[in-house]
Amino acid sequence: MPDLQRPYLQSYPNGEGYFGRFGGNHYPPELRPALEELASSYQELHQTPEFQRALNNARVGLQGRPTPIHYLENLSKQVGGAQIFIKREDLNHTGAHKINHCVGFALLAKKMGKKKLIAETGAGQHGVALATAAAYFGLECEVHMGEVDIAKQSSNVGRMQLLGAHVVSATTGQSALKEASDSAFNAYLEQHAHALYAIGSAIGPHPFPMIVRDFQGVVGREAREQFMSLTNGSLPEHVVACVAGGSNAMGMYSGFIDDPEVVLHAVEPLGKSDELDQHAATLSYGRLGTLHGARSIVLQRDDGTPASVSSVASGLAYPGVGPEIAMLHEADRISISAVSDKEAIRTFFRMAKLEGIIIALESAHALAFAIRLASQCLSSERILVNLSGRGDKDVDYVLENYGTDASATLS
Repeated sequence: MPDLQRPYLQSYPNGEGYFGRFGGNHYPPELRPALEELASSYQELHQTPEFQRALNNARVGLQGRPTPIHYLENLSKQVGGAQIFIKREDLNHTGAHKINHCVGFALLAKKMGKKKLIAETGAGQHGVALATAAAYFGLECEVHMGEVDIAKQSSNVGRMQLLGAHVVSATTGQSALKEASDSAFNAYLEQHAHALYAIGSAIGPHPFPMIVRDFQGVVGREAREQFMSLTNGSLPEHVVACVAGGSNAMGMYSGFIDDPEVVLHAVEPLGKSDELDQHAATLSYGRLGTLHGARSIVLQRDDGTPASVSSVASGLAYPGVGPEIAMLHEADRISISAVSDKEAIRTFFRMAKLEGIIIALESAHALAFAIRLASQCLSSERILVNLSGRGDKDVDYVLENYGTDASATLS
């Protein structure tokens, strides 16, 4: 079991891109020069005053940062126990945390002389964010999306196209997030001379997990300062985020990871049941493997091929997890829980009717667990949840499948 070093963010990953035994670069040799160019360019550019000024200008003017922390007074009173706070990443322009690293990648591509951004998307939030960043910085954009998700998230597809992106349908396998990632990686392999892959989460070969975590770190830095300001210098007892690849989670965790008194919770999608192919709870049921160029924990069949996955939240339907999340799990730094589709849907309705906030189905997993946790805690304890996205994209799907009242359709 790894013994985490401090200061954490300066210690991981190592020079070869490993987080403990996870990570590295297990991608085709022909792409190694492009990944090495990306790593060296990032290290050279991202801390320069010029880069930081341009990034901050985009953060403030385009994104609308900083996003606030909000106390869920109505929900907390109804649930009892701990007080529940949320970091409002849903208030970012484009509606989710994804734009935090999309703006960073777009600026990096511009500085590297690249002309195009390539990426995958599941729920479409990353695709919309990347198309927005590409338009802002004057770059071409190509987004790969599973055929199933294109049908489910048609409003986000329209937004991407309106912003000038070319949307490529991935039609193999389950036609979902994994297949979109496969398709995008292949496109990058062919176009890396003039394009940069702006990966959608903290996954993939080095240096992608590190870059995504660093750009998403703005969430944790803001959250820590804001929470301490609200509570006269105190930290939350619990920090909660939903987890698939890990971009929103690592962004939030980074602000508290060196504080052992703060319990970090990762909430996975249990989907329809705990049977293989019926969920996407990788940390709970996966094992060591390689997926999309990195060693990590992967949901697998007996022959080692990735399992099919299921989740009501398209952005969580992924058979792997980022290598940094895998290391933190192995080191017992994060606590793992899982939330079913039904529990997430109930929370989606509950937040809308009780707090006036329509949340993303991905975020509903994190809030559902926070509600469960709060009821088991003392009233003096505080839970901080990363509300990673808003639910506009999910409204049509939820209404079509569940109506306007979850209690009438969910037993």
